[in-house]
Amino acid sequence: MEQWLLIVGAAVSVFAVIGVGAGTRQLGWLSEEADQSLLKLILRVLVPCLIFSVVSDNPALKQTSNLIIPPAIGFVTIVIGFAAALLVTRLPSRWNGLRNFRERRSFAMSTGIYNYGYIPIPLIKLLFDDQTLGLLFVHNIGAEMAIWTVGVSLISSREGGRGWRHVLNPPSVTILVALVVNFLGIADWVPKPLDTAIDWLGQAAIPMSMILIGATIADQLAIGGKDSRGPAASAKLIGWACLLRLALLPMAFLAVGLMVPGSIELKRVIVIEAAMPAAVFPILLARLYGGDPGTALRVALGTSLLSLLTIPLWIPAGLKLLGIAGLG
Repeated sequence: MEQWLLIVGAAVSVFAVIGVGAGTRQLGWLSEEADQSLLKLILRVLVPCLIFSVVSDNPALKQTSNLIIPPAIGFVTIVIGFAAALLVTRLPSRWNGLRNFRERRSFAMSTGIYNYGYIPIPLIKLLFDDQTLGLLFVHNIGAEMAIWTVGVSLISSREGGRGWRHVLNPPSVTILVALVVNFLGIADWVPKPLDTAIDWLGQAAIPMSMILIGATIADQLAIGGKDSRGPAASAKLIGWACLLRLALLPMAFLAVGLMVPGSIELKRVIVIEAAMPAAVFPILLARLYGGDPGTALRVALGTSLLSLLTIPLWIPAGLKLLGIAGLG
């Protein structure tokens, strides 16, 4: 019971900060004009600092298996999600609520991508340790590769296979640099004042990111309110997204965890990611690559709200299934 309450508290804390972001947008305290600057600050400064802090001196990442298996799992589990969601899009429209090709491909893309960053990062910080968090970042390299190759090809007929270039972004480059520093054991060479500054900036990454997510959700809710689709169609596509993302795909994720050998940190990452709702980022991808942002919004919001109930169920179940004693 104590473990369950700790997980519930961690999940509620994450969504509370997201709610603050939505509230600041509604009150006009965080303008849309500030979003791009804030996003650049988060992705180019704050997140890289967080990554360097937890990866550059991480004993768990000195194991070769922890550098190979986690990215492979990240890639494979995203692709499995795409494949499962594509099967649902082949059902008749009266069953899945998807009216056209744009909505179908947006559903497949957004349902297939679980939230591998903004919710897992604070959850792992609250429930586990920095060694596990470092492994999450390495896992996310594979997830990014799947999104910018298979995912972009899925949703866009204009970009083809060129989306892989987006894998080379500041966070991924920082992961590679920090892994080299960790491997060589030279983290102590970083001057203490600089190390402290990097740590402070990294601590700001999580709350700032969640506030921006909340603001984005508030924007998309306003846009979604003007959507012409009826409540019945919305309920059908949200229902399918929840069934896949919060029930069937977690089983597949944990099955992968049972089949693949790995450290306790990797198993923790698998358990956390298996419990995650759909990501918010596909809303932006749908807008950028000619998809349907309204569909992506419904998938993200519907699964996120229901995940408040399912996350506290999946995490204890996953820890037990993969043979992890508990939290800490």
